[in-house]
Amino acid sequence: MSVFSTFLLMAPPPQDGQQQGVGSMLPTLIMFGAIIVIFYFFMIRPQKKRQLEHQKMIDALKPGDKVITSSGMHGTIEQVNDKTMVLKVDTVKFTFEKSSIVNKVD
Repeated sequence: MSVFSTFLLMAPPPQDGQQQGVGSMLPTLIMFGAIIVIFYFFMIRPQKKRQLEHQKMIDALKPGDKVITSSGMHGTIEQVNDKTMVLKVDTVKFTFEKSSIVNKVD
């Protein structure tokens, strides 16, 4: 079953002997298009924007910056590698994935 035939099945039945065609399906297609646009602007676009801001923040981190990890640990960056960071928490050093860094503390 194709997408077009699915849309035809969703259209209301013809009234008073009218032929069922694309004209009766137009409001349904407009409604689906509006729902897709709403989902894009209220859900997909803001999420992509947050991901981009988080990636920029992670790329800008350098040794000496104070950060918070996703587990809630506060520490100072000692070393930055390709995918990991070494954090100093008090006198102990831990290695974390860059993606586990949630926030930079100013």
